[in-house]
Amino acid sequence: MLRLVSLKLGRLYRYVKLAVLGSLAAALVLNTHSLLASLQRNELSERRFLQLNKCPACWGTSWCRKFLNGQLRLESWGRLRLFDFFNVKNVYFARYGEPREGSRRVVLKRLGSAQELADIDTKICRRATGRGRCDLLQALHATEFASLNGDVRLLTPDAVEGWSDLVHCPSQRLLDRLVRRYAETKDSGSFLLRNLKDSERMQLLITLAFNPEPLVLQSFPSDEGWPFAKYLGACGRMVAVNYVGEELWSYFNAPWEKRVDLAWQLMEIAEQLTNNDFEFALYLLDVSFDNFAVGPRDGKVIIVDAENVLVADKRLIRQNKPENWDVWYESKFDDCDKEACLSFSKEILCARVTVDHNYYAICQNLLSRHATWRGTSGGLLHDPPAEIAKDGRLEALLDECANPKKRKLQFHCGKKDLFPSGERTKKY
Repeated sequence: MLRLVSLKLGRLYRYVKLAVLGSLAAALVLNTHSLLASLQRNELSERRFLQLNKCPACWGTSWCRKFLNGQLRLESWGRLRLFDFFNVKNVYFARYGEPREGSRRVVLKRLGSAQELADIDTKICRRATGRGRCDLLQALHATEFASLNGDVRLLTPDAVEGWSDLVHCPSQRLLDRLVRRYAETKDSGSFLLRNLKDSERMQLLITLAFNPEPLVLQSFPSDEGWPFAKYLGACGRMVAVNYVGEELWSYFNAPWEKRVDLAWQLMEIAEQLTNNDFEFALYLLDVSFDNFAVGPRDGKVIIVDAENVLVADKRLIRQNKPENWDVWYESKFDDCDKEACLSFSKEILCARVTVDHNYYAICQNLLSRHATWRGTSGGLLHDPPAEIAKDGRLEALLDECANPKKRKLQFHCGKKDLFPSGERTKKY
């Protein structure tokens, strides 16, 4: 009986597989002309594809000349719109060419799915007219994105607090930094909001409200040693960033020495974002394997998705001294049945000087046995060599980092304890 059921299920699977392949083949045949046309033309030089008509309800225009001049071209299957169905995140790989520098790979992002981008238009229309559809460009001038006009000297916390994770608890120092380093204006370097053109000001505010990733990359740039992908520019609703390498997930089964080196770097990132000379704490609220990538040449780990980053100003916390501001905060373990779970309080992250969140998040979602991703478990440091596993010390430290039982131990379960004497490759 069981064998009969198994045979029937096997046949059903083959029929479904053949049906899917047949449907795909039919679609390819029916769309042969449009497919060939899409392979021949460069959609990245088309204003409609870039959604340039949405500006200033867009991410910027600093790279429009490069896009419209044909200096960027989508790679291989990215040129086929038929496959957009599978590209839910609207992330594309492209080649960018400069006459003197040659060609290099870049990553293009719309910063949202098709539905999320449509929701932006709907929200703008509702804020302005109360209706879901409207003339977007006219509606913009009746929203808070236009109310901060040229007479406003500074972008202040009371105007944008809570708009996104980046400004959940903004300080004036942080907002001045965002404006001063805004890359979508020719007048970068000034913290005065009134020095921006009306269109640039609205672009900055819309980016801040709907997806602040470009502002994180601009304000904490890789050129200054921050562990983020390099921001290049934008045109309409398409942002260009530097291609880093394969995502961290592709190293899940790499040799042990390589995985230990990557784990060490992840803990260094947690340390840098938590404690730095600028006294800005950058807390990662979304930590998963596909939010990090590894450089193919230098093996360096870089954050490639910075949409959900909360920035707390430690100077402001020390100045205002909110309740329990100087009490060490220890994160709580979240044993949920979903991938990349994290438990945190934004209010506490904004009100404490010493917080273990970044260490905890990386231990739980990337390194320890609690990490689950794409049907696997065990984390990046799974299956250590016998000589490392036999005493159980590494597993115990990872467990304590992700699910602490002893007070303040997470703060001491950093890279120095996980990898004694700094000899991560020699020892392991």
